[in-house]
Amino acid sequence: MAASTRPPTFFFRRAALRRFVAVLLLGAGLPLHALAAWVAAWAAAPQNFAELAASPGVNAAGLEIEGTVRQRIVPTLDGPRVRVRFSNVFGKRPLVVAGASVALSAGADGIEPATLQPLRFGGHAEVTVPAGREVWSDGAPLRVQAGQAVAVSFELPRETAVSTVHRLPLNGTWMAPGRWASAAKLDGAQRSPYNYFVTGLDVDAPLEGRAVVAFGDSITEGSGADGDPAPARYPQWLARRVQESAGAGGGAVAVVNAGIGGNRLLADRSGPSGLERFERDVLGQSGVSHVLILIGVNDIGYGTFAGILPNVMAPSAEQLATGLQSLVDRAHARGVKVLLGTLLPFKGAGYWNNGNEAKRQTLNTWIRSQRAADGVVDFDAALRDAADPQSLNAAYDSGDHLHPNPAGAAAMARAVDLKLLGRQ
Repeated sequence: MAASTRPPTFFFRRAALRRFVAVLLLGAGLPLHALAAWVAAWAAAPQNFAELAASPGVNAAGLEIEGTVRQRIVPTLDGPRVRVRFSNVFGKRPLVVAGASVALSAGADGIEPATLQPLRFGGHAEVTVPAGREVWSDGAPLRVQAGQAVAVSFELPRETAVSTVHRLPLNGTWMAPGRWASAAKLDGAQRSPYNYFVTGLDVDAPLEGRAVVAFGDSITEGSGADGDPAPARYPQWLARRVQESAGAGGGAVAVVNAGIGGNRLLADRSGPSGLERFERDVLGQSGVSHVLILIGVNDIGYGTFAGILPNVMAPSAEQLATGLQSLVDRAHARGVKVLLGTLLPFKGAGYWNNGNEAKRQTLNTWIRSQRAADGVVDFDAALRDAADPQSLNAAYDSGDHLHPNPAGAAAMARAVDLKLLGRQ
């Protein structure tokens, strides 16, 4: 296991300062919520719909939507208040939201009416999000629990070009014509495979609350490991382990999934490259203390088609290592600890060959031996077939020899030493 030798960062000195102030508050008879802060409890890495719509096999119908959108999301942190992030980062025109609400989900497109809270933006019911920007709502007094689904509803008063989305194999988005943000159920609701415009839910966390961001491609996002709402994707399983364990360093810890299917570290396609989106999707999350990085298999795999597909390169293992090192350096500069994950076996997948396997092995050797990151999670060792280490264990294979099934996702979460997620 690799360990960092760099000095403590400002983030962790600040945490110690907060503990000291907490003692002063208690001694003065003042409430601890004076030190509460926003922490990311759920997030979706934004994608450009125009790019997705141009992909083979993607139905690009409905490029403009109007009416009410209700999205069911599952936070990984408890708290008495929430706020919601609306993103128009890929929009070419302002995004107008005429009204929005948040409530506990009652399943499908239903909500628990007694929990309904309107969302305000600087005190106003309506908000316009400029093209290329993001906007947070004001805090709303909704008490949430980790693993308990929340419904975010918002009204689009006119035809709105779909721009900033996140696509998941299994999703909880419903749409209906008209203005229904405060309704217990939507009238004429239809399900959609996309999250639209909503990319974050923060919780007003207790003292020392913080977030761990899982950053990567479809293996992190959860392709092949569907489950609703029970844990299925590895960040969900990890969130449950953290919540159930006292060994995570104390305090309330969320686990946020910032995976994008098909994503690459060094090149755009299926979302901005990992290098490009790291600032927003990891360092931009509220209260982030750690990032667990698992990315690079698509860089290796897509390299098979270099010279055949446009804008496709065949990076070396050394180039991928340099890219990962840059993410480590950028995170450390912001006081965020880094765990690097080894690439899983993928023999039998469409773009496996001996050359690509050699690159995976070389990169994994570098990940295991480097000393810049704060720790290593050996996903490869945890999920490979003992009889054929270049392949996934059949018990963990979703069937495509690349993506773990729910049992594999649970095994990935078990491979994380929770001590690595501690503050010290």
